[in-house]
Amino acid sequence: MTTTTIQDARAINEQKLYSVKAIGGATFLGGPLGAGYMISENFKALHAPEKARTALILAIIFTLVLFGGLFIIPEHIIDRVPKQLIPIAYTAIIYGIVEWKQGDALKQHKENDAPFYSGWRAAGIGLISLAVLLIGIFAYVLIESNNPAYDIYDTKIEIFSINESESLAFYEGIESKNDATILQELNTLVIPKWEENVTIVENLISLEGLPSDIQDQNKALLEYSELRLQNFILIKKNNLGGYR
Repeated sequence: MTTTTIQDARAINEQKLYSVKAIGGATFLGGPLGAGYMISENFKALHAPEKARTALILAIIFTLVLFGGLFIIPEHIIDRVPKQLIPIAYTAIIYGIVEWKQGDALKQHKENDAPFYSGWRAAGIGLISLAVLLIGIFAYVLIESNNPAYDIYDTKIEIFSINESESLAFYEGIESKNDATILQELNTLVIPKWEENVTIVENLISLEGLPSDIQDQNKALLEYSELRLQNFILIKKNNLGGYR
């Protein structure tokens, strides 16, 4: 062993590292961002600065992809996933990566009775990571709440609901209505209302800036509106064919 290698080994033994257990606990508490920081610090102490930068960059990308994906996935799918499954999954992934990339070095560090950072320090980093994530989520929600597409959506859906209520009033007291009255309501109120609703929903589907779950609802709403329209057209055609 050369003099330089011996000096490097001594320098590493004097450095504190984060253990696999500490990194795993902090990851579960605050997400992969804190884990990336601790893995990066370990690489720095192990004299691998390039790997340290790569670890931090990958942790940031992984965090953005993970939580960005959670916002994109429809809410009804997310609701089916057990709450603890996601942190358990990414903690297991991080744990495996640490064992793969730093496991031997950490094991040797322990065998040399070299120092490790305390679990409390790791937990503190996890909490800081969690705070950063919460700030990011809050900022995202704030930006989304100011999205003009939501104002347009709310206005159009309100009109849709009014049209629906007014058109379905057609069935109230229908037994006492004569055919001429029914035909008049279909032609002047009911059918035009559902034609308007179809147009409203088609415009909402083409509206940019709405999340995928709302667009899925819009597609279902379009199908519903078209069925309603076809139903009333059939009522007019089949039951009131003598009135034009």
